[in-house]
Amino acid sequence: MEKKKVTVPLVCHGHSRPVVDLFYSPVTPDGFFLISASKDSSPMLRNGETGDWIGTFEGHKGAVWSCCLDTNALRAASGSADFSAKLWDALTGDELHSFEHKHIVRACAFSEDTHLLLTGGMEKILRIFDLKRPEAPPREVDKSPGSIRTVAWLHSDQTILSSCTDMGGVRLWDVKSGKIVQTLETKSPVTSAEVSQDGRYITTTDGSTVKFWDANHFGLVKSYNMPCNVESASLEPKIGNKFIAGGEDMWVHVFDFHTGEEIACNKGHHGPVHCVRFAPGGESYASGSEDGTIRIWQTGPDEVDSAPGKVKAVANDVARKIEGFHISKEGQAEDKEEPPVDTTTDTQETPMT
Repeated sequence: MEKKKVTVPLVCHGHSRPVVDLFYSPVTPDGFFLISASKDSSPMLRNGETGDWIGTFEGHKGAVWSCCLDTNALRAASGSADFSAKLWDALTGDELHSFEHKHIVRACAFSEDTHLLLTGGMEKILRIFDLKRPEAPPREVDKSPGSIRTVAWLHSDQTILSSCTDMGGVRLWDVKSGKIVQTLETKSPVTSAEVSQDGRYITTTDGSTVKFWDANHFGLVKSYNMPCNVESASLEPKIGNKFIAGGEDMWVHVFDFHTGEEIACNKGHHGPVHCVRFAPGGESYASGSEDGTIRIWQTGPDEVDSAPGKVKAVANDVARKIEGFHISKEGQAEDKEEPPVDTTTDTQETPMT
């Protein structure tokens, strides 16, 4: 059997319960950032390259199922089992607004222009909130046929993508008319749907299958069977020649986009992998697991063209600006109360510095 190279990830502790969603910001003048959602009710913000913990958003009273950052990484949003979606200041950690719902919020997404927040969940209703007028009632798009699992924006905010927890398919909604214009058919419920950075592809996972769809013409481009049931997949954003997938076997698999051949298999998590995402430059990717940890894996030294020292220094400057978080003498950003230590793995560490 061919011996594959072993990749040692950065292990990010801090969450006390399973990590169920990850989201990378685009590259900003201050670097790029990673936000995580967990059943412990406390989304966390990190330096996207180093994994250094920046801060924790405190205020939800139930499991947080979804999280995202706006284009400039200045605001964050989260959807929770406490029947709310919250808007946060990503620099100070302050809660800017809480959007009340009548049931669990499973998904949220900022529009490309950052003016709108889209939510969906157990109510089977897609809501669009105007962030310039957060107190105003949201626009409600026609009822979804099932409980909403994922949401995303397409075509410069002209189209909405949604999937359901209890039925197959991805539905594409015309924002102007509020009607479904296309359904991407799948056999099993879609657990993850990602729009590629260049807007060309929609990457979905259902059952043990990863599919790639043309985001403009909606045809099925590629479909690959995975070694196990998978919950999440992500396409490499810079070249688009590989993709990652994670699921119930606890491993993070890397595949060739063109052939479906497995390139690497990264082992280390102690529970099913619930979410995987590529960093915006493709130089690394993150995985979140039932074990409560986030692991950041390097794609390979020959593919990294960023300047780690510079990005880390800038991110530390940003951390110093955060109000409400204690800054130690060593310059490390710390919460007023130390984030809970992960107890689901065989080692215990405090959040990365």
